[in-house]
Amino acid sequence: MPEMGQKMWMNVFMAGAAVAAVATAVVVWQRMQKTQPAQTRNQALGLLYEFQHAAATPLHALRQIAEHMAIEMHAGLMTEGKSNLLMLPTFVENLPDGSEEGLFYALDLGGTNFRVLRCLLGGKEGRVLKQEYEEVPIPKSLMLGTSEELFDFIAKRLVDFVNREGEEYRIKNKRPQQVRELGLTFSFPVKQLSVKSGVLIQWTKGFKIADGVGADVVTLLQSAINRQHGPKIDVVVLVNDTVGTLAGGRYWNDDVMVGMILGTGTNACYVERDLPSHAPSKKGEMVINMEWGGFWSSHLPRTYADEQLDNESVNPGQAGYEKMIGGMYLGEIVRRVLLRMAREASLFGGPVPAKLREPFILITPEMSKMHADESGDLRVVAKILRDVFGVQKTELPARRIVHDVCDIVTMRSARLAAAGIVGILKKIMPDAFDSGTSGSLKTLHRNSMVAKRGDSGKIVLAMDGGLYEHYTQYRIYMQAAVNELLSEAQAKRLVIQLSKDGSGIGATILAACHSQYRGQSHKSYETNEPSYAPHEKMVRFGDAHPNATKSQFTQYDTKPTNTQFTQYEKPSLRSSGAQSDRPNLCSSGAQSDRPNLCTSQSQSDMPNCQPPSQHSVSYIYGLNIFEQ
Repeated sequence: MPEMGQKMWMNVFMAGAAVAAVATAVVVWQRMQKTQPAQTRNQALGLLYEFQHAAATPLHALRQIAEHMAIEMHAGLMTEGKSNLLMLPTFVENLPDGSEEGLFYALDLGGTNFRVLRCLLGGKEGRVLKQEYEEVPIPKSLMLGTSEELFDFIAKRLVDFVNREGEEYRIKNKRPQQVRELGLTFSFPVKQLSVKSGVLIQWTKGFKIADGVGADVVTLLQSAINRQHGPKIDVVVLVNDTVGTLAGGRYWNDDVMVGMILGTGTNACYVERDLPSHAPSKKGEMVINMEWGGFWSSHLPRTYADEQLDNESVNPGQAGYEKMIGGMYLGEIVRRVLLRMAREASLFGGPVPAKLREPFILITPEMSKMHADESGDLRVVAKILRDVFGVQKTELPARRIVHDVCDIVTMRSARLAAAGIVGILKKIMPDAFDSGTSGSLKTLHRNSMVAKRGDSGKIVLAMDGGLYEHYTQYRIYMQAAVNELLSEAQAKRLVIQLSKDGSGIGATILAACHSQYRGQSHKSYETNEPSYAPHEKMVRFGDAHPNATKSQFTQYDTKPTNTQFTQYEKPSLRSSGAQSDRPNLCSSGAQSDRPNLCTSQSQSDMPNCQPPSQHSVSYIYGLNIFEQ
């Protein structure tokens, strides 16, 4: 009996100890729950500021990048293979002047979709009388398959599109138009051999088709078209999307000297007069395709996210500039930063969401929606985190961190693009845009490019691409950086003009410029169609349009616009409401203890510095990022 009593008391004691241990664990867990959010928040903030510091684009760095861009342009133009810029001659000398007439087609291949487009040109009086296009997604398997498979798929859809040509497009000329002439916009690095031939140097933008490299892309397309046994279609000009954008802009404005793409990828081209011997020109000028996505400089702010993305890409070690700027990559950079925060600082609480580990699951349009969220509780950020990554519940501080990551990535991209623009200006107009020029412009030489283009004194950059067109804050950041890099007089001379769908309409116009029938007389034809510009607002048929019919095509219905900053798009706080009660973190004085999200090392270097929005983490917590 005594032994049984002892065992009973021992069991009671052990049960009591277990209960006490559980109770103690509960108390400890509760205390940890109270302290953990603050700890993880501080860890996440530390990772945020580390990334922000690595991605900084202070003015002195932008100036060095612009100078380096100009130097690499000159080196690549003079000697092949001596620069990380390819500086490819396009053999495009005949730029439009508005007199082009006829029906022409374009095929625009440069990303995960391609477009086929037809355009009716009516000369100086009619201009663009009518146009339609169809956009077709490219299956992922074809991006990694064979060149014949890819171009057969494209040619079939092109022929189908031509076969649906409406009667209103048939021009009544003296010589019936039996041949449809087409301009090919091919937005990959190509070594151009003539205006209608060029061999592929390498694939980019997710394409990896081994047998296409080294092949003539015009021959690949023309052969695929011929295999369709459809209407007669001749490819008469090969251009890059930036060249098409430049041509589309020049069709409306003689001062356009630069074409630029800011979309899935990025590139630029310009009109060069100081041509090397391997690019002879009868007219003394030619469009040069820079392929600036491959630009690299030690001054570019590369982070761990950039290194990871590059190492895991289909083209590691290549296109470093594009991978920091292009719309294909911005969302992925944000995802990689958030993944590290989730792993090392439990940003979203609990284990790392499985979808957060999936590459390229966050596309840039979704990222831009989070960046544009100005609601008090950042509900759009919460929704996208839930829909894209499966994060069902997030705290407001975590959403603010996500918002800041989007802001940092966007600001860096826009400011690096601005530095590239200024680098081009330094190359083509060194007298007006050299680093020594301050408050006023130097007198242009009598034989300078702008002096020969007209009397406006402007240099116009034709811009295309969804990143620039649809991302308002991106445009604001880019323009602010351009203004910082240039004097006031220089900035007034530069005009950035949206040339919407320039890569499509520009290719049709260049096909007209290089038509074998150019100069032949046409019978006059009447039309009640208005004239449309390539950078006009688009409306889908079926919407509230006076000529609405059910179709997948697109037409244009408004006059050309110039993307200048209005009172609604001045570089300023992105949030609404009075700004006087918000601290300006870029100013000096009483707020010097607050962090400068503009990442400038010198306040005087950042005259157009952008203060953070109401959701900036450093605004909320008043933390100092860098020691002065």
